[in-house]
Amino acid sequence: MKPDRILETCLYVDDLAAAEEFYAGVLGLELHSQEPGRHLFFYCGESMLLLFNPAVSSETQGEIPAHGAKGAGHLALAVEEPTMPDWKKRLEQAGVAIEVDYSWSRGGRSLYFRDPAGNSLELATPRIWSRRFTTGAGNETPSP
Repeated sequence: MKPDRILETCLYVDDLAAAEEFYAGVLGLELHSQEPGRHLFFYCGESMLLLFNPAVSSETQGEIPAHGAKGAGHLALAVEEPTMPDWKKRLEQAGVAIEVDYSWSRGGRSLYFRDPAGNSLELATPRIWSRRFTTGAGNETPSP
């Protein structure tokens, strides 16, 4: 038995208004719900992206245990290869600095940038994580 997929992931942001503008306005994610001063929850495909104010989430609230992190987090969002130039242009037009535009040796591409809270974000083609197996000769081959 094992989990099926990642249901939700979370990043921590100090300025929820700036985060909402960035994640909804720049990245185009749909807001699911919010609690002013505490959190923003966004749909992202079949998963959820939770953005918490760390000053509030570090305190236990009812049955939910306290949680938080120090320093910048990282999140990679999947995009299709043909859309990469459009994403790069969209980010640049929104004033978002591209830190790295990286082409992976095994195929695929990633754009790295920061959200307003300083979290490291990545737009990546799913190909960077395609499952591979090694044949008896040591050659890597894409899995079926």
